[in-house]
Amino acid sequence: MHKQIFVNLPIESMARSQAFFRALGYDFNLEFSNDQGACLVVGENLFVMLLIKDFYATFTRKTIADARSTSEVLLCFSCDSREEVDALTHKAVAAGGTTPRPAQDLGFMYSQSFDDLDGHTWEFVHMVDSSKALG
Repeated sequence: MHKQIFVNLPIESMARSQAFFRALGYDFNLEFSNDQGACLVVGENLFVMLLIKDFYATFTRKTIADARSTSEVLLCFSCDSREEVDALTHKAVAAGGTTPRPAQDLGFMYSQSFDDLDGHTWEFVHMVDSSKALG
């Protein structure tokens, strides 16, 4: 099985993207960051590589999707509580992100999402512990 994940996302501005994600409380692994790419740490062994579009293009021959008009990926992360879901979403909006849809409460799962400054959709979910819900 795999031990780590590195998701690569194309971005327009390194400074703006780093400021945005720092406003959400995330940090970067500076050992794997430079002016072309930044290693955003989203959890233990969970990383998102924010890559300037020209640098990102060196990894693919495909056209880079404009995430503001085309969905190329939906990133979904679990949270420990509904409050954490709400707090992250509110921080993202305060830092310049937008919400593509209202929060969803399905009873067993609560979620909210935001689009970052480059249009990438990030979703945060809190799942009810089914063993506790069933009594």
